[in-house]
Formats: sequence, C-alpha cells, structure tokens
Amino acid sequence: MLIGDVARRSGVSARMLRHYDALGLVRPTGRTVSGYREYSGEDIRRIFHVESLRSLGLSLREVARALDDPGFRPAELVEDLARQTRERIAVETALLTRLRRIGAAEPTEWEDVLQTVALLHALGSENAANRQRAALSSGEEAAVPVDALVEAALGEEDPVVAGALRWAVAQSAEAALELLADGLDSPVAAVRERAVRSIAEIPHERAAALLQGALRSPDRVVRGHAALALGAQGNPQDGPHGEPHGEQGAVDVVPTLVDMIVEGTNDVDAADALSALASSPAAADRIATAMVGRLAADPDALPSRRRLTQALADIPGATAARALAELSHDEDPAVALTAAYLLTLREARQPD
Repeated sequence: MLIGDVARRSGVSARMLRHYDALGLVRPTGRTVSGYREYSGEDIRRIFHVESLRSLGLSLREVARALDDPGFRPAELVEDLARQTRERIAVETALLTRLRRIGAAEPTEWEDVLQTVALLHALGSENAANRQRAALSSGEEAAVPVDALVEAALGEEDPVVAGALRWAVAQSAEAALELLADGLDSPVAAVRERAVRSIAEIPHERAAALLQGALRSPDRVVRGHAALALGAQGNPQDGPHGEPHGEQGAVDVVPTLVDMIVEGTNDVDAADALSALASSPAAADRIATAMVGRLAADPDALPSRRRLTQALADIPGATAARALAELSHDEDPAVALTAAYLLTLREARQPD
C-alpha cells in the first residue's frame, strides 16, 4: 500500500509517515519500482500501535522504546504518565477556577481584572500579613469572589488571618452560606470548625438554621460553636416567656452548653451564654434544672462539679438558689465554699 493510501486509511498524514520513517519508528518494508514507499499489513499495524501509544501521551522516543525494547516496563511509564496528567489537570483546574472567579467579579475594565488577580494572589500567599490585607481589602479595592473568600477561610490556619477572613465572608452574608454549609460536612475536623465559626458571624436566618442543624453534629467542637452562637442570639426554642415552644426542627442549645461546662471546653463562654439565656423565670428554671441534673448524674466528678457550681452563680431564680444552698454542704470543700460564697453574693444583691 502506497503512502497516500496509508494516510487516507490511517488518518496519519503523509508528512508524519515520512517523519516516522526518518526516525526509524515505522519504516515501510518495501519500495515500488519507481522508488515509492510501500507499506505491508504489518507496517500498518505498527502505525496504529504508534498512534495508540501517542494517544496516551507518550513521546515518539517513548513509543519507540515501548515497541522495540524487550526490557521496557509499561507499568512504570503508565504510572508516570498518570502522575503527569494529574499535575497538568491540577494546574489547568486552578487556572479555570481563577478565570471563573475573575469573571464572577464582572470586571468592566482591565484595571478591575488586575486588582482582582492581585487580591486572589494575595489570598494564596505564604505570607500571613499579605493574606490578612487581602481579606480586609475585600470589597474596597476590588470584588473578591465569595467562593475564593470561603475557600480561604476554610483553609486558614493562622488565627489572626482567620478572623479577618471570617469578617470578609460575613460581608457576603447569604451568598457565602451554601458554601459554608458544605464545609460543615467536610471530613476534616479543622474545616468543620472553621465553617461553623464563619457561619456564626453571619446575621441571617439561613445562618441560624445552619447553626441549629450543627447542634446535631457528631463533632462536639462544631456543636459547641453553634451553641455559643445561638446562645448569644437567644434560644430559638424559647417562647416569649422563656418556655420552650417546641418549634419543629429546633434543637435546645442548653444541653450542649451544659455539656461544655462539664467537659471544661470553653466553659466560661458557655456559662456566659447560659446566663444570657436565663432572661425569664421559666428559662432560668429550665437551665438550672439541667445543671442540677448533671450535678446529680456524676457526683464524683469534682472538676465538673466545681465548674457547674460556679456557673449556677449567674442563673437567677429559686431553682439555682436551692441548688447552691445544697451545694454549700457538699462533701467537696471547694464546692461547698464556692456555693456558700455565691449564696452570700446573691443575698447581697437581693433588694431590701
């Protein structure tokens, strides 16, 4: 078969076939009387083998080795090609993401594009100060796409920069919440914590709903941040007089806050949140009852009993007062002295 026929049937140009011949990759086994290249059936099979290997990303030199070297190990080369492909895809994906984010900022001039690129670059900087400046500049110099801010916030390890990024994300309000909701389901514990802390700083009904859902999380750190945020807002289960009204889907934050005191995890903040929630007699009685229940559940856990005793100080009402009176006779001297002192303070605050 002459070179023109081979080119038409194989889809490989005559020029490329001549190149293969020059490299010794596919040499026609014969020549016509006129000197034209003449390919046999075996030559054509080799051409298809060459093209198949090239489609995997092999260079012509690698193709020649694969076809002619008896000691060639294809598994190693295939794995190397897979690695190179993954790296190339990662680079291209990053570029596509950056282009999409710049487009989302809806630039009207090239100066807008350059400012957005500069901020995106700063968000990914290894220098914490650069990342912080980029977060605080969001919305002033150029619009940073919300998904870029959320991605940075969920991945930030520096606590100062993380605070700046949470602030920047909060400015986007509702637009950031769906992305942050995905962060709550991350398999990485640190990402889940960053997500719930970012949600907690967004004043929006959807944010409150996400925090309510986070109270059911198996991650106690996530539950704790959600409870603290909801406690600061007021328990959505509480009715106008502090009684739980049983709103469908709502979760009472009180048990989680009490758990935090028992565990010693942000216990001071948890106690402050409970104090803020105890704004009505019914709510105060419910909170005090929950705390007393935990005191009775584990009478030998001295550190948690001491923390619960201290937390009862800021819970008004008769239930908390009775609990402190009983605790003033506790077997643990530290608990007894603390309760007695707190009772004295409560009596001093009572109006004459």
